[in-house]
Amino acid sequence: MTAILGVNAYHGDAAACIVVDGTLIAAAEEERFRRIKHWAGVPTQAIRYCLREAGVEWKDVRVIASNRDPKANLLRKAIFTLSRRPGFDLVRDRLKNALRVRDLKSALETELGPAAADITRVEHHRAHLASAFFVSPFDDAALLSVDGFGDFVSTMTAEGRGADNRVFDKVAFPHSLGLFYTAVTQYLGFPKYGDEYKVMGLAPYGEPTHLRQMEDIAQLGPGGTFRLNLDYFLHHSEGVAMTWDGGEPAMGRAFSDKFAETFGPVRRPDEPLEDRHRDLAASLQAMYEKAFFHLLNHLHERTRNPRLCLAGGCAMNSVANGKIFDHTPFRDVYIQPAAGDAGGALGAAYDAHHRLLGQPRGFVMKHAYWGPQFSTEEIEKTLQGSPGPYRHELIENTPALVRKTAEAIRDGKVVGWFQGRMEWGPRALGNRSIVVDPRRADMKDVLNARIKRREPFRPFAPSILLERTGEYFETSYPDPFMIKVYKVRPEKRATIPAVTHVDGSGRLQTVSREENPLYWELIREFDRLTGVPVILNTSFNENEPIVCTPREALECFLRTKMDVLVAGDFFLSKDARNA
Repeated sequence: MTAILGVNAYHGDAAACIVVDGTLIAAAEEERFRRIKHWAGVPTQAIRYCLREAGVEWKDVRVIASNRDPKANLLRKAIFTLSRRPGFDLVRDRLKNALRVRDLKSALETELGPAAADITRVEHHRAHLASAFFVSPFDDAALLSVDGFGDFVSTMTAEGRGADNRVFDKVAFPHSLGLFYTAVTQYLGFPKYGDEYKVMGLAPYGEPTHLRQMEDIAQLGPGGTFRLNLDYFLHHSEGVAMTWDGGEPAMGRAFSDKFAETFGPVRRPDEPLEDRHRDLAASLQAMYEKAFFHLLNHLHERTRNPRLCLAGGCAMNSVANGKIFDHTPFRDVYIQPAAGDAGGALGAAYDAHHRLLGQPRGFVMKHAYWGPQFSTEEIEKTLQGSPGPYRHELIENTPALVRKTAEAIRDGKVVGWFQGRMEWGPRALGNRSIVVDPRRADMKDVLNARIKRREPFRPFAPSILLERTGEYFETSYPDPFMIKVYKVRPEKRATIPAVTHVDGSGRLQTVSREENPLYWELIREFDRLTGVPVILNTSFNENEPIVCTPREALECFLRTKMDVLVAGDFFLSKDARNA
């Protein structure tokens, strides 16, 4: 038995996975155990879970693969330092983080005991590329990784063939589409780590009236390249403070005063959104897409390969992803569900399996369910230890449980759906979900008032039976990981208003009977009752990481105005007098 542990440490979305004899056994983000969003540090709890799930002792792990290599791109780093003479704070912070990464084995041994394996370091973007290609269904494909920065690089293009990939080009620090998106996100008053998705949701409410100015900030060049106008940024000169020590990551201001000189005063988080903010969000998204398709079209021209694998934090831009078929020649696209930095753990493990150990490919990630699961006995024990204002019944007949749940959704109930193994990646995909009726136009407001308390411009997502996708969406290409946005067919928008965004789009999840039979049955039963093979699916949480355990699900159910919780075979409903 050959066990490889993949780790993303000392960065946002710390995570771990374990691969045994080439097959992924378990994968999870540390935030789910620590209960702190985007938790950064050493993912010891995720590691312990992965070892338990695989039945592997720590001492028996053969390879520990990290998705960071401080020795990568040293020449580029030296040239930048000599030519730019960046501020002391920037150099100090980067050296400090590099030292932590180099000392990862000591940190692991402090928590887990002596390790037989050494750390195998995989360059950040090579790990991203591996995370997409080596678990994809493609024998060969064009590869693209785009994010903020990792190992002094923001973008990497390559082509994968069999158990190897050949890197073409890199875009090095200080130029980055991810940093560009982050800087404008901060300027618009969304300063938290990972807030970029909020601006993506805001963009359809505006018009790209500032696109010409954005073209001056992110400048496209020949051969698919791009450069930032550094007058608008601080990261290359003064540096941007970053906190990766453990806990919620934090990132300092990345934009310079020139943003305010060009676009007006910086929006504070507590200030109302104005039309100029909406237009800037639309302009940002339009410029990102222009640069993204510039990269992709050049990559296709170079490879002539119709298959594409995407990774990196920017691969979570589902709006751009959904337009790939319309704006590039690519005809097949694979993006694994944890495409951001968490997925670097997966990529590091598979890079080690193929490139270090020389093993052939054989695994395809068809679903995202790689986290913890809980038995009927464990769920029952949680319920017995937590009496409350609810009634519960055990329904061991699956069709009866599904029908009762579908009826609750049809009747306008807000339902927590806690089943099977937890999802890998940031999306709830039918195992740790809140599910409601998409036909009700007011359901978005109901969810926000009762549970989510989100900004009103942020959309909710539809889960649809795979075989019915083309009836409701203009693009029918499968997306089991909810990572692409497609246009809802005009004639169906009034049928599912709660999951149709202001621009007529929806970030869909296609659900197949093969990969999640229980969730598929639930949607099919809802279709039998209503004639609509779609349900609204949002993450099972309340301004916290998605729930992992039955206790967390029960606590969320009790402290919010959720009506029903279906945990395994248990159906819980609140006493209306006490809810």
